[in-house]
Amino acid sequence: MNLEIITKEDLDNFGRELLIEIRKIISIEKPVEKKYLKGNEVRKLLGISQGTLQNLRINGILPFSKIGSIYYYLTVTVENLLDRKYKDLNKKKPSLQT
Repeated sequence: MNLEIITKEDLDNFGRELLIEIRKIISIEKPVEKKYLKGNEVRKLLGISQGTLQNLRINGILPFSKIGSIYYYLTVTVENLLDRKYKDLNKKKPSLQT
């Protein structure tokens, strides 16, 4: 049985090589951002019902495009709606400062 001695330097080199490979994998596998979301994707993202999504459309809060029977929403518009609602909620919270 052959024994190999692994030094701290060997482990350091292995760690550096491993990090380089992980970074390559992460940069390759970045998800492609979709320009449009379907209605069911918007509902999951916002955590709302189909009726609430319909109300957002009817009231002009969330612009949409309809092709056939499928509603499409710009991803950036949905993100902006989330940001606005998040900021509104934070404004309504009472300050914890004394």
